[in-house]
Amino acid sequence: MKDTAELVAGLDHILAAPKDHGRLEMIVRRPRTGQREELNAGQLTPGDGLVGDGWRRRMGDPAVPDTQITLMNSRVAMLLAGDIRRWAEAGDQLFVDLDLSEANVPPGTRLEIGTAVLEVVAQPHTGCRKFVERFGLDAMTFVNSDEGRALHLRGIYAKVVTAGTVMLHDRINLRRPSAT
Repeated sequence: MKDTAELVAGLDHILAAPKDHGRLEMIVRRPRTGQREELNAGQLTPGDGLVGDGWRRRMGDPAVPDTQITLMNSRVAMLLAGDIRRWAEAGDQLFVDLDLSEANVPPGTRLEIGTAVLEVVAQPHTGCRKFVERFGLDAMTFVNSDEGRALHLRGIYAKVVTAGTVMLHDRINLRRPSAT
């Protein structure tokens, strides 16, 4: 587990993530509590989120559709986990090389990945007890600091607005909401 100084030292690399076009680096399905399946491709639907994932069971029925999909910056995952084989422990479904900050992907931003379209929602994504167990209290404090929340270091929630297939290394295109 990394201490605060190591985490802060990695911030410049995180801030260098692409702003306008990203890349899908990992897809993780969580069929049951504690289980993780890394996929080469996944189906996203408005009714199921990531098909085969257990988000609905974890969130209750009826599940909150705004929390169907969780995305985490792959640079943050690497900093916290230290090894790509541990990224899935974060509990997120899509790991992306993309600036997920509030300033770059405000709520309402559409993310086109493969043939699917997601919409970023305002619901904050914060760490839990399991996150602390896996990555340490310093990691939780780091991602939930004022700066960490503004940068969405813990990740973001999105809902599926257009069903489709996502595949590893798909390009991510952003459509930000227009200012009115």
